[in-house]
Amino acid sequence: EFTISGRIFTEPHFPTSTGKAQMSVTPLPTLKAPQKQDFNQPENAPGIALILGTGRSYGQHNTVVYQVGDKYRGMPHRHCLLINAEDAKKAGFQEHQRVTVQGDAGKLENIEIIFGPIREGVGFMFYPEANVLFKAKIDPRCGTPAYKRVPVWVF
Repeated sequence: EFTISGRIFTEPHFPTSTGKAQMSVTPLPTLKAPQKQDFNQPENAPGIALILGTGRSYGQHNTVVYQVGDKYRGMPHRHCLLINAEDAKKAGFQEHQRVTVQGDAGKLENIEIIFGPIREGVGFMFYPEANVLFKAKIDPRCGTPAYKRVPVWVF
């Protein structure tokens, strides 16, 4: 084992003029849920706008997939969309129905709907498969790409 110096604090002393940590408040952004109009869809268009989050499956380490299913979320394979049953009902979807998921960069077809304990208005898919759906917006200060709150249209 090895230790990189300066990374472990064994006493509460920071490299500031007072020796104390300096905290600042970051204001939270005003967020809104995506709407049909954001995707140029008429009001009567079948489908639903969701906020998509991406993540790893149970059997995945970074982008290496060891198991295709995710037993924790009840997703049998990697081409699934986990959504709230009430959202599916509002959109006229049935569980295990195959749909298309459209983002601002591309779309994925033949995606299986899986109902799960997820907040209304939100969907979840696995990365890296879902990365083709969107252009990751990069935060100007930290350079981190946004993969956790992506608007998508499901139809």
